[in-house]
Amino acid sequence: QVQLVESGGGLVQAGGSLRLSCAASGGLFSNYIMGWFRQAPGKEREFVSRIRWSGDMTLYADSVKGRFTISRDNAENTVYLQMNSLKAEDTAVYYCAAKVNIFVSEYTYWGQGTQVTVSS
Repeated sequence: QVQLVESGGGLVQAGGSLRLSCAASGGLFSNYIMGWFRQAPGKEREFVSRIRWSGDMTLYADSVKGRFTISRDNAENTVYLQMNSLKAEDTAVYYCAAKVNIFVSEYTYWGQGTQVTVSS
């Protein structure tokens, strides 16, 4: 059973940076897809970024492209989301998720979320 625990959220001023971490346990294989999603108050959850556990197949939502960077550290079993040039509209609860491969449509495993608040 894969378990995901996010950390690194907080309050930051617009233009600032945060790095989110997602610690994974329970056994991940190279084909696993790790994703970051976010949900702002009153809005639906939206895709932010994803990466294959092997380190390739990165993808970003247009709204974060050029500002956010996803990466993983196999030794630490951790996926990161480096967020730069943060905007007020990036305020949301950020969730880490995992699915067994790129061909599966739904993410199976989810973390509990970490709050990111960007003050303008």
